[in-house]
Amino acid sequence: MIPAIPVMLVAGIALMAVAAARLRDRAQLVNAWLAGWYAVAVLGATMLPLHIGWGPGSPDWYRIIVVPVLEMRPGDFVLNTAMMVPLAWFLRTVFGVAGERRVVLTGFLISLTIELTQFTLLVTLHGTRWTDVNDLLSNTLGAWLGFVALQRLLRLDLVRRTARRCAIERPQLAATRS
Repeated sequence: MIPAIPVMLVAGIALMAVAAARLRDRAQLVNAWLAGWYAVAVLGATMLPLHIGWGPGSPDWYRIIVVPVLEMRPGDFVLNTAMMVPLAWFLRTVFGVAGERRVVLTGFLISLTIELTQFTLLVTLHGTRWTDVNDLLSNTLGAWLGFVALQRLLRLDLVRRTARRCAIERPQLAATRS
């Protein structure tokens, strides 16, 4: 078993160190730290603790859900949707991704990567996570809802100023704006 807490702490602290080495602006640094811990939380929620095993045996095929909605666990759907809502903020302020299509596509691709990883671990190393098409749907919905909420919030001057202050300028983008 790969435990959650030690992995998450090491990953979170490593991401904080990288951000601290690259950023001097306090608002950008705090935002980068929050983005890093958000990513660590998503990792923890979707992969950890990681129970894997070796040897003969058949995968637990019942852990693969390919029928959307009919086999849905409503509580999981809501939690998976909520998990991806903050993604739009961090994509915009850390990576400069602001368009609806790119935010939703990024949310979909992150979710697809998670589900494919869970599937691969399930069938190769006797992993114990579920692979669920409903998670893919709810994560993508969460990314879209996060985008919609952020667009509404950006109408407020305080939120717009905060987003501008927290946005991490990347040198290649700053050079093209001159």
